[in-house]
Amino acid sequence: MAKTVLRGESIKLRLQGYTFGQIKRELGVAKSTLSGWLRNLPLSEEQILLLSKNRLISRDIRIEKFRQTARNKWIARLKTKLSEQEKVLLPLTEKELFIAGVFLYWGEGSKQRGTVAISNTDPRVIKFALHWLTKVLGVQKEKVYVRLHLYKDMDRNAEESFWSDTLNIPKCQFKASYVKKTNREGITYKSFGHGTCNLLCFSVDLSEKIAMSIKAISEFYGAKSDKFWYN
Repeated sequence: MAKTVLRGESIKLRLQGYTFGQIKRELGVAKSTLSGWLRNLPLSEEQILLLSKNRLISRDIRIEKFRQTARNKWIARLKTKLSEQEKVLLPLTEKELFIAGVFLYWGEGSKQRGTVAISNTDPRVIKFALHWLTKVLGVQKEKVYVRLHLYKDMDRNAEESFWSDTLNIPKCQFKASYVKKTNREGITYKSFGHGTCNLLCFSVDLSEKIAMSIKAISEFYGAKSDKFWYN
């Protein structure tokens, strides 16, 4: 069985309340591999309580409780660091926000002159990109368009509604979705389950401003180039 399919099956079993031991016995996947795949899918207290009634998997339950304790400690440590970083970093100045968006664009943005576009599967990234476009760059929200990249087994209307609600952008600003001919089976774990969202607007001046901001920063820190565009 392909690794991507095994991962998908592991996630399904985990959501049904299976322990790592049960999934290993069911699919033959090493616990070390499952630990990486399922790190964000701890069993609920109700699931552990239900499992505790089965004496045959008492060892699995002890392991799950140990994992839950370790996860809780990890989350507590992250919350402490989050609080520390909030005090150090926030709020960002307008210049800092602009630079943050420039670096996001360098990695995830369109390199086509005249088109300003950022694509990602993570709704948080896209919401930040929308804030950057409208609040920092001054693009009118009515001038921002959305194009989705979906798989053929996804409900296009449902996904358009999800992104419309998430971004508070009406569907009349959605361009025709691109639908891939393949299904999501075995690869959904790579994304957030709602396809890839592409935010875009059209401005030669703005696309050049972003490109030259990237060039200015990169050259100042040693990445000099004779080229005046991305490639």
